[in-house]
Amino acid sequence: MVSTRTPGFSRPRGRFTGRSRTPAPQTSTAAPSEPGRPPVGYSTRPFPRQRGESTFPPTPDRLNPAGLASMRTVQLLGCLVAAGWAAAFPLVSDLPNQRLWGLVAAPAYALAGLLCLTLPRRFAARSAAAVALVGAVLAPLALLALQGRHQSEVMVVERSAHLLLTTGSPYLPHPVVVTDYNPYLPAMTLFGMPRQLLGDGTAFARVAGDARIWFALAFVACLLASWRLLRPSRDRAPLLPLAVLTASPLIALALVVGGVDLPLIGLCCLAMALAERDRTVAAGLVLALACTLKWTSWPALPVAALLLWRLYGRRPAARTTLITLGTGLAVLLPSVLTRADALREQVVRFPLGLTAIHTPAGSPLPGKVLAGFGPTGHSISLALMTMGGVGVAIWLLARPPVSAIAAADLLAAGLAIAFMLAPAGRFGYLALPVVLVIWPRLAARRWSSRRPIPPRRLPGRAEPALPRG
Repeated sequence: MVSTRTPGFSRPRGRFTGRSRTPAPQTSTAAPSEPGRPPVGYSTRPFPRQRGESTFPPTPDRLNPAGLASMRTVQLLGCLVAAGWAAAFPLVSDLPNQRLWGLVAAPAYALAGLLCLTLPRRFAARSAAAVALVGAVLAPLALLALQGRHQSEVMVVERSAHLLLTTGSPYLPHPVVVTDYNPYLPAMTLFGMPRQLLGDGTAFARVAGDARIWFALAFVACLLASWRLLRPSRDRAPLLPLAVLTASPLIALALVVGGVDLPLIGLCCLAMALAERDRTVAAGLVLALACTLKWTSWPALPVAALLLWRLYGRRPAARTTLITLGTGLAVLLPSVLTRADALREQVVRFPLGLTAIHTPAGSPLPGKVLAGFGPTGHSISLALMTMGGVGVAIWLLARPPVSAIAAADLLAAGLAIAFMLAPAGRFGYLALPVVLVIWPRLAARRWSSRRPIPPRRLPGRAEPALPRG
């Protein structure tokens, strides 16, 4: 089939992207009127990547994250910081599971730093990542899973699956103690189903049925899929960066003792990557799953919709939005109709600290400190969180994202403000915005949030049209 497109250009479809006009065919081979400027009739604005087309090479970047991570000094410094962070938990934490993690992870991080310093460069990074992954994740996770030790949220998720199978609702009608509250949306019960199917009678069942294992598998699968979508070329697998990220204290501690936020992190990264690639149906389904896990993922929907609208127009954005809302409401509707009071009390009021029994999330973040001054401080915390959300929304509308990196940055900024100013929160919640900032940059191999600019077409040189999907 013969293409009717102008050679060297992709067809613009977005609201604010593409060429201002289609250049006429150039028959003259004359040089441009001024050196350093493009030929007359050609635009220097970036073009959106179209479905089925090849990706342009990444823009040169002095602060390329992959280049920084390959420096031996950066690797050694990261291992030392991680070892110091882990060594502090046996001294300051009052939770036995966190103290156990620190005792096992700190020597592993120190050994990883020694390997970075002594081994040859081609072996150092992989060996250090393997040691950190085994010592900070696999060994403490297996030990705690065999003993049946975990944070309360793992028990809440597994119990919600049992309640759904026996009563038809994942929520207790009359919670009495703090562990009776289920602050998660109904889809979170999926990760508790393996425990109901396998039980805990054997060592294998105790480990394979643990919800933390499935949290981690969902996290890894989503990050791998988003890497494949954002990577300019598929010359290498993301095993090393994924191992380093998973073994970092921010992810390793959450994975070992709880991990309930890990699927949400992976789904948000995957949704932004799918939106950039114009996979509207898949993006809608992924967003629907994220939005039915925790209410904190709902800001991802307008961010992804504006990314699609900016790059590909109104119809793809509307399609993704409708799929997300339709699928999400279908999942939430049974609980809304049968246990509306329990849903409002446990999912909305409990995380905001508006119930008689307060959430155990109590890291000394600004919102928590303000809420400690009584009702007035609690109201100020909620007002500041609302103002921060409005500010991010204005930023989103004024400068809609043009890439998955920009979209992830906007989502990370909004979530970080919400977690910092909420009346109750944990430091572990900040893993979501941190991964949103880091992972798309590692996958795309560039630091800037701008889209790569395609190479300019020189006058007099015929170039084949890009294939259409």
